[in-house]
Amino acid sequence: MPNRLLLAAAESKRLEEFASNNKLTRPIIQRYVAGTTLAEALNVSTALNRDGMDVSLDLLGESVTDVAQADVATDEYLRVIERLPELVPGQSVSVKLSQLGVALSSQRCEENLRRLLVAAREHGSIVEVDMEHSSVGRETMAIFRRIQEEFPETRMAIQANMRSTLEDLTDFKIPPRVRLVKGAFLESRDLAIKDADDVTEQYKYLSVWALKNLPDPAFGTHDDTCVDVIKTAAAELGIDKQSFEFQMLQGVRRPLQDQLVRDGYRVRIYLPYGTQWYPYLTRRMAEKPANLLLFLRSLAG
Repeated sequence: MPNRLLLAAAESKRLEEFASNNKLTRPIIQRYVAGTTLAEALNVSTALNRDGMDVSLDLLGESVTDVAQADVATDEYLRVIERLPELVPGQSVSVKLSQLGVALSSQRCEENLRRLLVAAREHGSIVEVDMEHSSVGRETMAIFRRIQEEFPETRMAIQANMRSTLEDLTDFKIPPRVRLVKGAFLESRDLAIKDADDVTEQYKYLSVWALKNLPDPAFGTHDDTCVDVIKTAAAELGIDKQSFEFQMLQGVRRPLQDQLVRDGYRVRIYLPYGTQWYPYLTRRMAEKPANLLLFLRSLAG
């Protein structure tokens, strides 16, 4: 399957080096990534905010190999938290716990995350914790549970394709703030639903469940059928359009984003920036393999 190959390609250092050194890939990178520097990302954030959209800034990069790298990533996120509210108040940052060192030291990772949560509260921002591969997923969930009571404003991504998702959601003492996504990691069949149609149906079911049971849910989707289910369920439940939000990726279905804003819904753009764009971009293609054509054309010229 193309998406399985792309997920494998996301881990290929050889392909990453080839794509990174090919100047023909730059236009497509610029479509999906807000730039390589914080200044560039802040400029894009300001423009999106003028168009009525919120943003969640994401520093590209994943697992680190030593605690020094985790500290560097934490410091960069602190700069984002300090700068972003000055330009666009009320925005959020998305953090990956693998980047904060969860695979090296759960305790050190939690300390780094708490630094960000304290800073975000001081500066009027929100932290959203990304959900990653199952190799760090359970510890990510454990850390989120430990900080949730003290920082209930924090949101965590939840993957609809994981078989444990509904059990995880119903096991919280305090209903969590979540961003529901389909899931974009290569997982084993015993852990994850593999059929794309089944994942979509699970996403729809969990969307309605979240509207009924969770505070201020966010729905990360570009799927028209999922968007329609969410809109219809919210209307039937009498939930105001501003009491939940749609989250979408930079560069993906901008007309839909604009239409949702015009219709009165909250829209937040997941806005990545930085030099480590390759794993992120290949996962986006794995979610929708048709995007692969655009990328291959950029490689081939």
